[in-house]
Amino acid sequence: MVALAVFVVLFVFVTVLGFLAARWRAGDLNLLNEWGLAGRRFGTVVTWFLLGGDLYTAYTFIAVPALVYGSGAIGFFAVPYTIIIYPFIFVVMPRLWSVAHKHGYITGADFVRGRYGSSTLALAIAVTGILATMPYIALQLVGIEVVLAGLGIFGDWPLIIAFAILAAYTYFSGLRAPAMIALVKDVLIYVTVIVAIIVIPSRLGGYSHVFAAIPPQKLLLAPGQYTAYATLAFGSALALFMYPHSITGILSSNSRHVIRRNAALLPAYSLILGLIALFGYMAVAAGIQPRAPYGAQWAVPGLFLAMFPSWFVGFAFAAIAIGALVPASVMSIAAANLFTRNIYREYFRPDLSEQDESDVAKLTSLVVKVGALAFILFLPIPYAINLQLLGGVWIIATFPSIVFGLYTRWFHPLGLLLGWLVGMVLGTAMAIAANFSSIYPLHLGGSTIAGYAAFYALIANLVVAVVATVVLRATAVTPGKDETSQLDYLGPLGAQTSA
Repeated sequence: MVALAVFVVLFVFVTVLGFLAARWRAGDLNLLNEWGLAGRRFGTVVTWFLLGGDLYTAYTFIAVPALVYGSGAIGFFAVPYTIIIYPFIFVVMPRLWSVAHKHGYITGADFVRGRYGSSTLALAIAVTGILATMPYIALQLVGIEVVLAGLGIFGDWPLIIAFAILAAYTYFSGLRAPAMIALVKDVLIYVTVIVAIIVIPSRLGGYSHVFAAIPPQKLLLAPGQYTAYATLAFGSALALFMYPHSITGILSSNSRHVIRRNAALLPAYSLILGLIALFGYMAVAAGIQPRAPYGAQWAVPGLFLAMFPSWFVGFAFAAIAIGALVPASVMSIAAANLFTRNIYREYFRPDLSEQDESDVAKLTSLVVKVGALAFILFLPIPYAINLQLLGGVWIIATFPSIVFGLYTRWFHPLGLLLGWLVGMVLGTAMAIAANFSSIYPLHLGGSTIAGYAAFYALIANLVVAVVATVVLRATAVTPGKDETSQLDYLGPLGAQTSA
């Protein structure tokens, strides 16, 4: 009961913060720019917490140790990929911020529409973003469900309550709510991890005893896992900031300088992630057994229940649950922005007023959360996790259109669309053929190269886009009009505030 009381108190506290956030850095929430991007006002500190809360989710806290617990060293691919991504952010994302600021773009699909003059390509980007986001939101709810089970609370009603709370403060406060809650969430996570990496090994006899308890085949990669590890790390890095919620976090900042500062500061989360991954080994050393229906996802909750007093269990589980609320909020907002700007307004209501645009986005955010909740209520958890694996395969298909578009207009929009289609179909087929595993055994001649299905799909995507562009340009098929200019990608510099 003590653990549950601590959990409830912290959960109620962040719920109140979520509603109060509507008055924080107040703006007209009847405008989509204010509701969905918080008026692009966030400085270095707030952006750091928002991006950290957005990218390092409850599912990360549960799934990364679970992969290490079940599969060993390959689970550490998450650490190098979060290191690879920050130089990418430093170089690429300031250009996206600048052009979006200049033209009022709110989504990645907005940029694609303006850059290539193709509403069809923008539609493909928008649909892909929504499709990849839905199961990702659902898995944040899985994180809540797992820790509630650790507190002895079962059934669907707690998830429905959590959904209702999340839906309410997101509807009223927009992006300001997860930004404010992220400040609390990250403090809770840091405290939890720092305490755990000190206390748990000491109770298990030290790190030497922890590693001695791990079977040798799980401590090091086998030769056949090298390409899988490398492509998982590299492919995941390329995919991460193509997700709509990542782009939303970037575009909510108040200058391109803020993005670069965060690219330098965010690796602090990679250090924490490496420590979190070690929880998987600690769970093995502590003799934690999988628990149905969660399987290896039970590793961290089971470890904390075995190692800590009740009050700290409540504190840690609250950190994980709150760590689900932040990204779930941003994801639903990002998906709503995509639907409103690039589907509803483009194809159904071109004359949509600014207030109506905001109202549609708010309602869409509710529908997105209902859909995510349905994943959990009506699909067994393993199926929901399998669907999330497709998220990376799908979202990486948008990489050529967005990232290359920030540097060159050479690609033909129809070529990019064909590449996107091939990447989506091939990536999905590989994932299904591999029984929804992220690793696909590619057979070339007499060799088998195991690699990340999304990485292989991206290569096919690029090859098709390049070949199609060459053919289309040779046959003088006119590309759409580019509404951007070279200077749009370099400025304005924006505000210099730090918080």
